[in-house]
Amino acid sequence: MKFDQPATQNPIDRQKVVGQPRDRIDGPLKTTGSAHYAYEWHEEVDNVAYGYVVGSAIAKGRISSIDTSAASRAPGVLTIVTAENAGPLGKGEMNTATLLGGPQIEHYHQALALVVAETFEQARAAASLVEVTYEKQAGEYDLAKARPEVKEPPEDTPDNVTGDFATAFAAAPVQLDAIYTTPDQSHFAMEPHASMAAWHGDNVTLWTSNQMIAWCRKELAATLNIEPENVRIYSPYIGGGFGSKLFLRSDALLAALGAKALQRPVKVMLQRPLIANNTTHRPATIQQIRIGTDTTGHIAAISHISWSGNLPGGTPETAVQQTNLLYAGKHRHTGLRLAELDLPEGNAMRAPGEAAGLLGLEIAIDEMAEKVGIDPIAFRILNDTQVDPTQPERFFSHRQLATCLREGAERFGWQDRVAQPGQVRDGRWLVGMGVAAAIRNNMVDKSAARVHLDPDGTVTVETDMTDIGTGSYTIIGQTAAEMLGVPLEKVIVKLGDSDFPVSAGSGGQWGANTSTAGVYAACVKLREQVAEKLGLDAAGLDFCDGYVQAGHQRFPLTDAARAGRLSAEDTMEYGDLDKQFQQSTFAGHFVEVGVDRFTAEVRVRRMLAVCAGGRILNPKTARSQVIGAMTMGVGAALMEELVVDTRRGYFVNHDLASYEVPVHADIGEQEVIFLDETDPVSSPMKAKGVGELGLCGVGAAIANAIYNATGVRVREYPITLDKLLAAMPEPTPEG
Repeated sequence: MKFDQPATQNPIDRQKVVGQPRDRIDGPLKTTGSAHYAYEWHEEVDNVAYGYVVGSAIAKGRISSIDTSAASRAPGVLTIVTAENAGPLGKGEMNTATLLGGPQIEHYHQALALVVAETFEQARAAASLVEVTYEKQAGEYDLAKARPEVKEPPEDTPDNVTGDFATAFAAAPVQLDAIYTTPDQSHFAMEPHASMAAWHGDNVTLWTSNQMIAWCRKELAATLNIEPENVRIYSPYIGGGFGSKLFLRSDALLAALGAKALQRPVKVMLQRPLIANNTTHRPATIQQIRIGTDTTGHIAAISHISWSGNLPGGTPETAVQQTNLLYAGKHRHTGLRLAELDLPEGNAMRAPGEAAGLLGLEIAIDEMAEKVGIDPIAFRILNDTQVDPTQPERFFSHRQLATCLREGAERFGWQDRVAQPGQVRDGRWLVGMGVAAAIRNNMVDKSAARVHLDPDGTVTVETDMTDIGTGSYTIIGQTAAEMLGVPLEKVIVKLGDSDFPVSAGSGGQWGANTSTAGVYAACVKLREQVAEKLGLDAAGLDFCDGYVQAGHQRFPLTDAARAGRLSAEDTMEYGDLDKQFQQSTFAGHFVEVGVDRFTAEVRVRRMLAVCAGGRILNPKTARSQVIGAMTMGVGAALMEELVVDTRRGYFVNHDLASYEVPVHADIGEQEVIFLDETDPVSSPMKAKGVGELGLCGVGAAIANAIYNATGVRVREYPITLDKLLAAMPEPTPEG
């Protein structure tokens, strides 16, 4: 099916099942332990062996020698895989570094060997006996140190320039020129990266944890130098990914190599301390933001330049993309600068680009509002726009940012906010409110599905779409139920198998809209088959309550499949509507904090997100996504930071004991409001996405609330106690 015209009325608009707050259909499986995650496949193959990964102890250099003799003699050891004996390997397109290092070392903890033994404990013990001798080389690990030498954009990412920023900024009566920094961050999903591989002749089957099945299949085939048809990927349940499982990782490759060498199934799980350095992470940024307005607060000039680092051949963190679209302003300049660093690869982490960029931009917007003397919400609404500021002839398909801000202000009690910082107290706590706007673009890509109707009325949906805890099973089931007029309980959803039709996968906030659109397309085809079997014209049929209605005629749906299962498959493909219109999602984030005036401890008391993300396919699972993202925003604002050892080139706090993330005690009241919105330009579902929108801007809202509470403006994340204490207001005699 080709989607190249805005959607008109269709069966999804009934919203008898779609749009309703239904429980996750996979919930009982997960709560009873029946949903198998990647390391939990115990009965699919026999005689499984276990692998343990040896990571590099240096960040850059070469292996002089690798001695596995002692490890090979250890109890239970079956084989040891290294780059020397793995055979010729290719390299996929989506990893900057190679997944099995040697002899060259590209980053700290790069996988160098896999020790395979009868048990996990034997493999772990033997791995400690592998002796690696290195020739160390000097590396670059400090973004701040590298920044002054990086003055030009990457060759394939030129600056985006509209008008004459320099002249307009110089002439602006109100100006801001400030630097904001964000640290390296780790995904640290609850489920570690894990895989099990088994070979059958020239074919390999991989049970793994991966967000993008088709990408994984293609990349593993390219790395093993075999055809994709010889690879089967299973990833039906994923315990979180946040972008770290978008691509093939070393656990999957090493499991396949170990199983091939041994001719026996092998399981590999990346031990937690290796994950931060041996997978990907959100790169640190240094952002220079300059804004100039007239005396009434209208933005005349805006510039946002961001520096980040990556391995040779890597890409920059796209931290300026929201600045191209969020606010009006005739004269604009955004650009990326990429330093070559020898740290582990930087790549996608939930809301790549906007999550980091809005941490800077939305503090800068608050600072400008204060300079002009305008309420922060009023300043944002004053500079709202319904067109792409860089291409004024191009309208947004749907933009309700101002509504998000106004409704949020009313619901949050913004009218009670005291504009002057440091004035509101609650015992020992200084109390403040903050706001930030959010934008995250709506991306679409073709997505396919297969749908079956059985004689008993059961509907089965098959697609290689994944569920990373987002609720994919449920919204896909709701879509099929709505299209075919059956109860959700009559729908079986099968995901995460490369033998199923290829979906757009889970990532970039595109998963919900695109995967359900693919199911919509397949259901349209199945409806046509049903009509043919019943001798009806497919146009104008109503599928409802297990029946097919055509005027005054009414037939049980099961009549169409009386002779046997009906099956239909189709792909939703997109025209150029995303080029004709700018498709984005918007939110307003509101936060109230308390800051202890003696210790500078920050407590997030209340949070509110008002989101405009197209049709909400399931308000219950969508809310879960947003509050999870808001919680992640608390981490980004107050605690999350991969600390770089700039001498040795690694992330020091590479485990969950020292990489701090929010826990239940850190989170106060959270509320989510979804605006009643559909976007016919997006897809027949008229949906977009909210999973990453819920994170965008949250950290800046917290920073702005801290400033309102204390008068201390921190531009360097995370906002830890040491950055507040020296500038905190002096406690008064009464406490």
